[in-house]
Amino acid sequence: MLQNIPAELYEAAKVDGANAVQIFFKITLPYMLYVTTPYLISTFTGNVNNFNVIYLLSGGDPVTDMGATAGKTDLLVTWLYKLTVDKQYYNIGAVIGILTFIILAIGALFTYRRSKSYKEEGGF
Repeated sequence: MLQNIPAELYEAAKVDGANAVQIFFKITLPYMLYVTTPYLISTFTGNVNNFNVIYLLSGGDPVTDMGATAGKTDLLVTWLYKLTVDKQYYNIGAVIGILTFIILAIGALFTYRRSKSYKEEGGF
């Protein structure tokens, strides 16, 4: 990724008197974000659905309050699983699942539409 940044940009910045911090924030970081923004969005969205790690290692336990539906190590997706499968709260589980999808979709679309990756699609 860093190899794709033209060396002429760094040379021109040095000739113009830019220091290392200015070069990083004005050249390197924008080029890196241009490439990594779609990846960061998909990774964040994928981490919300990280069911297997938590459920297989700890099962979301320990549950300290017996009236509670979530344990200390539950993620949103493992909590939804417990709500629907164990407690049979299908209506609450469905609403929370749909709201989670809507929030993630709006956040991902908003972030991607504001990024240079979207605005200058064929530019890199």
